[in-house]
Amino acid sequence: MREYEFVTVDVFTERRFGGNPLAVFPDAQGLSDAEMQALTAEFNLSETTFVLPPRDPQHTARVRIFNRTAELAFAGHPNVGTGYVLAQQGRDANGVLRFEELAGLVEVRIERDGTAVRGAMIETPQPLSLGLTLAPATIARCAGLSRDDVRTDTHPPTVATVGNPFVLVEVSPAALARATPDLAAFRSARRRARGSGDGQRRDAARGPAAVARHGPEHGVRHHPRRRDGTSQPAPRHRAPDPRRYPRHRPRGVRAGAARQSHGVRSALRRACRGTTPRVSRKRGGRLCPQKFPPLSLPC
Repeated sequence: MREYEFVTVDVFTERRFGGNPLAVFPDAQGLSDAEMQALTAEFNLSETTFVLPPRDPQHTARVRIFNRTAELAFAGHPNVGTGYVLAQQGRDANGVLRFEELAGLVEVRIERDGTAVRGAMIETPQPLSLGLTLAPATIARCAGLSRDDVRTDTHPPTVATVGNPFVLVEVSPAALARATPDLAAFRSARRRARGSGDGQRRDAARGPAAVARHGPEHGVRHHPRRRDGTSQPAPRHRAPDPRRYPRHRPRGVRAGAARQSHGVRSALRRACRGTTPRVSRKRGGRLCPQKFPPLSLPC
């Protein structure tokens, strides 16, 4: 039998069983692609990460991210949670971890209070890239809203990416609270765009398609006020500015970005402050990981 240790954590929360749950396999060597996907489906969390040796020895690890049905090029809270777990194991170098992922290199900077890991800042693997615009009515239906809920004074709904494609949409505060993914609308928008002879419309379908691939189509129904601030398509109350991303603080998360020489880079800061293992015990007044029995798989 092969044995694999794993850890489950809650990301973006100050209490157990809150925030975004994540399972992490700190040493996934020997697992096949099919086994990684099957394990993720078995855990039934929004994402599970598998840590492998890096291809470049100057980097910390190669990290593969899976949701229940597919592998992801990049996602926000899995990087924060994986960085938290590896930093607890002392695998960071002077507070920095570098993860090789399908979308590129993700840098994680660890924040400590003495020896305790208290937070992290991740930088997206790619600079912000803005793509085609989409019809407000189409995006409104995908978010379970009406056309009047979508604001276009600042910008129309726009496909963008920092490693995973998503759609930037400005809505009213009241609409943000009501937004709920409509899977049938996602599928309808994708079918219409794919059936068009217009290549630009087919390209534009990648935004709604990516939302469905990473979210409702695979059973991952995140609240529209995304906690990762970078990788998930979602309605936004504040309009994006290509010169400087809006800063917001949902549930203790600080997200922002600034223009650099190679483009606009978005980041999350202190995103795992207060993150605690989902199964934990008290020791010295602090929450600390409790070892799970290793997971056994047939050889």
